[in-house]
Amino acid sequence: MSATEHPTVIDADFVQHLHERYAALREAGPAHRVRTSDGLPVWVVTRYADVRAALADPRLSKDVDGARRIVQDKLPNDQVRGTPDDAIAKHMLNLDPPDHTRIRKLVVKAFTARRVDELCPRVEWLTARLLDAFGDRDEVDLLDALAFPLPIQVICELLGVDEAHREDFRTWTNTLLDASDRGAAAAAAADLSGYLGELVARKRAEPDADLVSGLIEASEDADRLSRDELISMVFLLLIAGHETTVNLIGNAVLALLAEPGRWRELHADPGLVEPVVEEALRFDSPVMHGTFRHTVQPVDIGGVEIPAHEVVWVSIASANRDPQRFGEPDRFDPRREAQGHLAFGHGIHFCLGAQLARLEGRTALRQLSARFPGLRAAPALREPQWRYSTLIRGLRELPVLLR
Repeated sequence: MSATEHPTVIDADFVQHLHERYAALREAGPAHRVRTSDGLPVWVVTRYADVRAALADPRLSKDVDGARRIVQDKLPNDQVRGTPDDAIAKHMLNLDPPDHTRIRKLVVKAFTARRVDELCPRVEWLTARLLDAFGDRDEVDLLDALAFPLPIQVICELLGVDEAHREDFRTWTNTLLDASDRGAAAAAAADLSGYLGELVARKRAEPDADLVSGLIEASEDADRLSRDELISMVFLLLIAGHETTVNLIGNAVLALLAEPGRWRELHADPGLVEPVVEEALRFDSPVMHGTFRHTVQPVDIGGVEIPAHEVVWVSIASANRDPQRFGEPDRFDPRREAQGHLAFGHGIHFCLGAQLARLEGRTALRQLSARFPGLRAAPALREPQWRYSTLIRGLRELPVLLR
């Protein structure tokens, strides 16, 4: 089977019509050569079984240095300069074993299930406080009022980040994940890297009970994290620790409001919140594509051979809408069996923060539906606008009528 003769461009229009475009690609074949809007050739894997296998295939390397060399070969130098440097790039998602194994082991020591469980009362309290702040308003942007401030406050408290910098993080991460301006992304990366370097130095000098201090303590042995590895891990935890949940909450509310009666059904039966969250993770996964992989040797994907030294995206968004795995995949149905979705990945890179994202998503949806049973989409939400990113799947805004 050959690659697509005229490569699809993954641009803002593609993202706006993501599921329709991926349905066509998935039907046409299991893997396609596409291009990003700045001209980088990328292979994308579209079908559930192939995506799941690719996520755990060691021939698809995550090594950031190898990926950088490939990008340098395929993009003009002025565009390559927009790629992150080692100060924030040496985290688990950009490493292969044995370095990945070493760093994940250290992070697991600090980011324990017990630590997440202990956050539950705090997440409940923060959610209630944010909903109290709605006051008598009739309309809010749920992204600004709930979906962003809840997870950013939780992850910042977990990491030990100053309250004053939380809005900076929103600006920095939105810019980093926006695919339209590499220069701005590089500047945001530099600003964030500088702040995180100062944070790590401060926590090393004056440790506390937070996760950054825990990472520093866990790394004080033969397997210790280097300075760049430590900063990179804090960067990853900060980005993944709030972006995924922002989009989980936003995408779940959008899906519920698009189906007549779904919101009131959740209000009437709070026990539905767990399957609602799992179906939302499948239906509009907060992460659109897995992070960069590249082939270290030719790899056969469903009869399509991807040569060595090629960038590969595994499309989680496409896999989770594959009709070969999920019946009627374009229908949001909280009562379906959504287990097996790939929203948090698969294999050795499975998301460490999955438990925290689920906790925050369930808490936000349960409290919101309990307080506002008449919640409905505002007129401006009739045509949802999606952020232009090649990594995350998230709305630009989520205007709702509360009563």
